[in-house]
Amino acid sequence: MAQGWLARLGRRGVVAVGGEEAEAFLNDLVTADVAGVGGGRAAYAGLLTPQGKVLFDFIVFRDATRFLFDLPRASATDFTKRLAFYRLRAKVTIDDVSADHEVLAAWGNGEPSVAGMVAPDPRLEALGWRAIVTAGAPLPAGFAEVDAAAYDAHRIALGVPEGGVDFAFADTFPHDTDMDQLAGVDFTKGCYVGQEVVSRMEHRGTARRRVVIAEGSAPLPPNGTPITAAGRPLGTLMSSAGGTGLAFVRLDRAREAMDAGEAIRAADAAIALRLPTWARFSWPVTAGEDQR
Repeated sequence: MAQGWLARLGRRGVVAVGGEEAEAFLNDLVTADVAGVGGGRAAYAGLLTPQGKVLFDFIVFRDATRFLFDLPRASATDFTKRLAFYRLRAKVTIDDVSADHEVLAAWGNGEPSVAGMVAPDPRLEALGWRAIVTAGAPLPAGFAEVDAAAYDAHRIALGVPEGGVDFAFADTFPHDTDMDQLAGVDFTKGCYVGQEVVSRMEHRGTARRRVVIAEGSAPLPPNGTPITAAGRPLGTLMSSAGGTGLAFVRLDRAREAMDAGEAIRAADAAIALRLPTWARFSWPVTAGEDQR
């Protein structure tokens, strides 16, 4: 039997939203359409500021009675309060249930058999599976338990950032963090908080900053290290595992540096930048290319 890997993600919390109006309430707020969630399908989404910046990002599950949000544990209380602020007279319940649940990530094998909610990771098939289970539930057969660092190495190698780890909340737009590329934004659903700004960025193609992959020949410097070329700032290093990391960069400046053959560095470490294999965005076209 094939061997997979499974990590308990203790840094993740769980918030439950129930009630007869829960679906409509959430669809008026978050970036993805939650109507299709359930039956082995989860959704990746965010809750934005009215100015379109990401306040929270999360993976949404649904059981017979409620929606369950897999999100940073440190954000669970603030997320609960934010939803309560928007509730007004909506017939919904909002509860932080982090103490009773835990989040699992599994990859390298088929669907893990767990007593809880499990679905393919909605961001990227290669990430594997995501699950919410009762705290302390037994782990499924066919998977070796590994720590959260092993999971981080897996997602970093695939080029997938995580809110609260790789980027600060209330500081970036969904396009900045590749949410639009990772099924985190539904551009056909109705309005939600911050929708006008996000839609405008999509249709005008104005996203200049993106998360890409950084690679070096040795372990990379810490998260937050500036990335430069010829003394000019290109962006910031995010999480890394060994010689592979995530980089938040201005695409135009990075392209100019690469075209000029300039060394790109994170502190003293020489790095190369490349797009994730799943990216639908590209390096900007140069003036010379545009004329051909």
